[in-house]
Amino acid sequence: MDTGPPEPSPSGSSRERGPAGPARSPRPMPPSGWVWPAPEDGDGLVGFGADLLPATLIEAYRQGVFPWPHEGVALPWFSPDPRGVLHPGGMHVSRSLARTLRRTGWTTTVDAAAAEVIAGCAAARADGTWITPAMQQAYLRLSELGWVRSIEVWEDRELVGGLYGVQVGGVLTGESMFHRRTDASKVAMLDLLDRLSRAGGLLLDVQLLTDHLERLGATAMPRERFLALLAVHRDEPVRLLTDRLPVTRLHPSGTLPP
Repeated sequence: MDTGPPEPSPSGSSRERGPAGPARSPRPMPPSGWVWPAPEDGDGLVGFGADLLPATLIEAYRQGVFPWPHEGVALPWFSPDPRGVLHPGGMHVSRSLARTLRRTGWTTTVDAAAAEVIAGCAAARADGTWITPAMQQAYLRLSELGWVRSIEVWEDRELVGGLYGVQVGGVLTGESMFHRRTDASKVAMLDLLDRLSRAGGLLLDVQLLTDHLERLGATAMPRERFLALLAVHRDEPVRLLTDRLPVTRLHPSGTLPP
């Protein structure tokens, strides 16, 4: 999972959209036109090529495979071993993040501004971005079809951070996150874990375990174990609540409003 740049990007404004209530169910996909090699047989790199059509992407995620563009080569597809995962309730909340939850007055939504969140994650940064225009369009299409979840963090009416990922049943694969205020992307992740837990979801797949994600509480899961869990839980009817909610409810004291 791409955790975004280490410093806040220039602030901007956005308008929240979308109805409250559970997220809509994903639209059924036709069979993919591609045959995937068994991901458990390789060293992490599954293959090259294919396309970014909705059916291709969803079949890949259902098999525990995701695309990761690299310049100069045909589109690579990966299923790393081990897999980075975060369980609901497993994210570490630092003192500074707890202060953010208590003091900012931020709110969060789900699927209210997917296009803005994906654009925020793809914004130019010093080290470049793997979220190409083709990738942006592919995941926007998946959002329209109900397969992508976007988490928005709001300061009044301004979008200050967020993340997006692909949900297959009880497993949500985080793709990228961004922030325009300190801690906003961490709040988005914590909010997602809370909503996922309340909806009966199993885990947040962060793909590759980095030092940053490990400090937040992510752990390494053997690929064989991850693929087995995915096969069991990928068809569960897990629907995240999309309502605007205060971030104070996420404070670790447990005494603030739920």
